[in-house]
Amino acid sequence: MGKLKTYQQQIQEIVEKGINAAEAQQKKLSAKPFEYAEKLESGAREYSVKSLREHYFGYSETLFSQLRSLNLRMGSFAADILSKLEKEAADGTDAVAEVVSDIADDVTSLAKSAKQKVNTGKQTAAKSPAKKTTTTASV
Repeated sequence: MGKLKTYQQQIQEIVEKGINAAEAQQKKLSAKPFEYAEKLESGAREYSVKSLREHYFGYSETLFSQLRSLNLRMGSFAADILSKLEKEAADGTDAVAEVVSDIADDVTSLAKSAKQKVNTGKQTAAKSPAKKTTTTASV
């Protein structure tokens, strides 16, 4: 499960880099029209292109901040899923260990039973030849 966590973190980093790259590219592209408008602006009006630019960039910064927040929430969601998967895997491991323990107990019982039967069979076999030897000696 540690690999899944690593993958989740790597994906979040990739998304973060993508957001940063998109933000930088968007700022570069959107700056061009404002630069041209500022060159054309006579400066006589109260409402300037510079203030328009500030508003625009303020909105775009808000947008990218929200995207980063969404990325963090997705990372948290992925971490929750990973923890649930890890718990299920641990529960499955416990269940398998319990079944293996039960099987081992059964095998141990069968082995003891078989050993007792073998030991009982040896004692009977040992007594039988002794009787034959005694019987042969008296004949």
